[in-house]
Amino acid sequence: MEETISLKEIFGVIKKRLLLILALVFGAALIAAAVSYFVLTPTYESSSQFIVNQGQQDPEVQYNVNDIRANVEIINTYNVIIKSPAILDEVVEELNLPYSSSALGDKLQVSNAENSQVVSVTATDENPERAVNIANATVSIFKENITEFMNVDNVSILSEAELSENPTPVAPNPVLNIAIAVVLGAMVGVGLAFLLEYLDNTVTTEDDLEKKHGLPVLGVIAHIDSTDLHGENSAFQGNRMQRSGFDGPQKKSS
Repeated sequence: MEETISLKEIFGVIKKRLLLILALVFGAALIAAAVSYFVLTPTYESSSQFIVNQGQQDPEVQYNVNDIRANVEIINTYNVIIKSPAILDEVVEELNLPYSSSALGDKLQVSNAENSQVVSVTATDENPERAVNIANATVSIFKENITEFMNVDNVSILSEAELSENPTPVAPNPVLNIAIAVVLGAMVGVGLAFLLEYLDNTVTTEDDLEKKHGLPVLGVIAHIDSTDLHGENSAFQGNRMQRSGFDGPQKKSS
């Protein structure tokens, strides 16, 4: 026979283990905050942009759709060249970076909007000033070498990366990390509460007795502690003394 559980029983289990759930939630939030603020190293981003166009086209000839389409298609090739060792080795050498060109490639992101001739080169680093230098040097070195690689001159720098007065790290995000930790802590807490309730086979109520043995409860023996028993005996003895006419010692009148 399949057992069913009602919403009342679900809320009853949560209420019973509420302190455990809250402890896991606050514990997870504190751990996430500590890791975000004191363990993880902040990283910064900086972007530089260049545009792909026809550099040596006759000024009297207007752009047509085919020229623009050709520029957009060649951008895919440029995105690969930018992250190639031929470019990044020079960037590492020029900036005297403490890592190799392959590690630098992991810190670079090259992207462009759909059907757009503008390419963004985003550098990520633990040092905000170095991130700016990497983005600008990568675009500058690429522009200088693309003429030699592909015998074209259609790259123009659109905007250079700049260092702000108060750079804000892009990672880690403490608020997001804490929110995720709270959700995970609540899920683990609720799951643990139902697991403990499932493993708890003690009989504490009349309903538990009926569910376990399938027999109806005919009577209940109330629990009486020592204080209640002492109070009842005192009241009982006092009533007996009053009914027997014993009011205690009386003073004799002279």
